[in-house]
Amino acid sequence: MELTRRQVLAFRARAQQLGRATGSLEDTGVLDLGVQDTGTDGAAWALALRGLPGPPAEELVLLWTLRGAPHVYRRADLPGVAAATAPFSDADAAKRMFDAARPLTAAGIPALAGLDTVAARMREIVDRPTVKGELSTRLTAVLERPYLRDCVPCGAVHAYEQPFRLAALRAGLELEPGTSPPVLRRIEGFAPAGSTPERLDVVRGYLRLLGPATPKHVAEYLDAPPADVRAHWPADAVEVTVEGERRWVLAADAGQLVVEPPAGTVLLGSHDLFLQARDRATLVPDPAAARELWRTIGRPGAVLSAGDVVGTWRARKAGRALDVTLGPFGPVPPGLRAAVAAQAERLAASRGLALRRLSIDG
Repeated sequence: MELTRRQVLAFRARAQQLGRATGSLEDTGVLDLGVQDTGTDGAAWALALRGLPGPPAEELVLLWTLRGAPHVYRRADLPGVAAATAPFSDADAAKRMFDAARPLTAAGIPALAGLDTVAARMREIVDRPTVKGELSTRLTAVLERPYLRDCVPCGAVHAYEQPFRLAALRAGLELEPGTSPPVLRRIEGFAPAGSTPERLDVVRGYLRLLGPATPKHVAEYLDAPPADVRAHWPADAVEVTVEGERRWVLAADAGQLVVEPPAGTVLLGSHDLFLQARDRATLVPDPAAARELWRTIGRPGAVLSAGDVVGTWRARKAGRALDVTLGPFGPVPPGLRAAVAAQAERLAASRGLALRRLSIDG
């Protein structure tokens, strides 16, 4: 089957339920893979765009998981999430922790064992809600030298950041929502599942929500070695072609690949799952537009209209009001400004503000 980029984007928008009017925690697919909670318009806005505004807070949990980033999941899924997001192997754990792996390797400490050591010390320390800085200081005092780094910017020695984040869930720790700096607390009765439920499998989740994809795409999303991803590649993945490139999708989804894009316009948050796909040239073919959207610092949100990414947006709070700026990638088609204005009103309301102004940059 040969697919165009527009068909790929339409499939993903449908799979991710973007623009859905109403939904429930149980049937919201992105919660299987985790909803990244980065930026002012993080997980709450991402769920609202999928028909789930204001879900019960006690039924959600915020964790450091994939790529060490904070993600929201269903609390009921906690044991399975712990199993699903754990590294596949020592090689995978070493890759996910970046430069922290080198001193462990030099000391003869396997990466997974290193994570377990950090997790055990974190669990001992966090006997009450603990601010990240305090936890880091106390953790540094009980870890051996291979686990520590000389931090030039702050002129101190402390634990490496990625093992710190990746070990938190292994330690049975969650993040308190809305805290900055983050506060970590124990998960009562925590125990990871012995195996990964199929619904929460991260490789299957990527293919289901961000497919069609290659093992390299999935590996980059997880920060995992491609060999580990290929070793966990689903047996029911079927091959398709996207503008000449071999990719795969789950067999159960193959019949949904040729669909019409969802109507309407949505303002995707800067780290929305739709923008996390690792085939960025498929999402935004123009290199200049892609550089603007995926800036290293100060990343904007994206305007998704009729299933295509047509520009960026930024919001600035001014007292009890919100100003939104649209950065189109080309001429503004008829109706787009009004559609963005309607979504900007919705965004402002979600923050408890009123929209004051919508402007167009350029």
